[in-house]
Amino acid sequence: MNATAATAPNIPIADFTRANPHALAVILDASESKSIIASRDIFDLSGVKLWARDQPVSQALQRKLLDRQLRNPLETCLMAEDGVTPHSLVLCTEALLARDTPLIALLRPHAARIVHEAAYLPLHSVAQLLLTASQASRAQAFEHAVQAMALSGALMLAQGGSTVDVRAAMLAGLLHDLGEIYIDPRYGEADADRELDVLSYQQLVVHPHIGHLLLRQLTNYPLSVARAVAEHHERLDGSGYPHCLQGDAVSPLGRLLAVAETTLGVLRDESNELTRASIALRVVPGEFDLAWVGAVSSAARAAPQPLAKRECEERQTRMERFDEALQAAQDRIGVLTLSAESPALQSALVLAQHLLQRLNLGRLASGLWHAGAVTEGDAAEIEAAQAELFFRLQGIKRALRLHAGALPAADSERLDHLCDGLDAVGR
Repeated sequence: MNATAATAPNIPIADFTRANPHALAVILDASESKSIIASRDIFDLSGVKLWARDQPVSQALQRKLLDRQLRNPLETCLMAEDGVTPHSLVLCTEALLARDTPLIALLRPHAARIVHEAAYLPLHSVAQLLLTASQASRAQAFEHAVQAMALSGALMLAQGGSTVDVRAAMLAGLLHDLGEIYIDPRYGEADADRELDVLSYQQLVVHPHIGHLLLRQLTNYPLSVARAVAEHHERLDGSGYPHCLQGDAVSPLGRLLAVAETTLGVLRDESNELTRASIALRVVPGEFDLAWVGAVSSAARAAPQPLAKRECEERQTRMERFDEALQAAQDRIGVLTLSAESPALQSALVLAQHLLQRLNLGRLASGLWHAGAVTEGDAAEIEAAQAELFFRLQGIKRALRLHAGALPAADSERLDHLCDGLDAVGR
């Protein structure tokens, strides 16, 4: 990782010898509508039997597990008798394909194969338990998992992937957010990091790592699938999380999953079209693998263009204000660099300059940021680009605060001043 890439946060080691309270809460909530039982006797580390095989889970189990280390991870000791199955995944996929949403343009060309392959995805008992718990108590997160499964399969099919490749992509998409079950639910909404504040974001960034450990330690899924789950928020330029990987350090399947996750994150806002997703994947050159981006961009070009909401003159004025404010932010960084007292703030300012320069490069590379481009033909794409650039500025604010960490009072005030200035950009 180079000096300008975002700093990886401290990543905890998931301890599956103790019941995670957030995951257990989700499982217990699901047990109210699903039959979840012990598939084996549950013992603590000293050999005390806590729960009998075939006994349904209940709140009493939660009390018995309090502060106990277990002989075997809890997830390997439970099973969902009436939970998610390959057949139910097929039904969920068919329901997804029946909806009239922007996503359907990406899925429709491969609909038959996606449905067919969903029936053959292997559901390890641990994954099946957690997917069932998610479906029963976190419906939005489960729907996101099904969408990611279908979209990952479609992207792989668009590149001519083999059956093995397609199933691996679909499996990775289905499982990619299992780690969210292990964090505080306030921070675990599917793609909520597009809106979370810094404190919440600090909690969320570890979920790809937890998901990776879960699949590596508790299942027999291929290493490539577990690795892709770990990488689904990484970016090729090192600006992703949780490990700030760059270039070839991100696997092909991880690159695919990053494109699928970003596309779904944009489309989660029902007012957004594929044009916005295509812009999000291209606005900063070098973030995503263009081999996977191509399918999204092609579908966006083929889709009916949304109506522009602003007049040409207003769009041009907004561009000019954005340019002026962006330059002001870069000037402010120069001034703050001279007065910064701590190495942490100095490092954060270097990162800010780097990220703003990359954002500016993307703005110019789009070819949409000049007076001649402000025509009705390009209006929808220009508006999508403006919206995405403004969103990216909020991401830069968050990255700076994470990178800087705790600062002396004077430097904290200086960083606040910079972030407040970024708030004005693009408005």
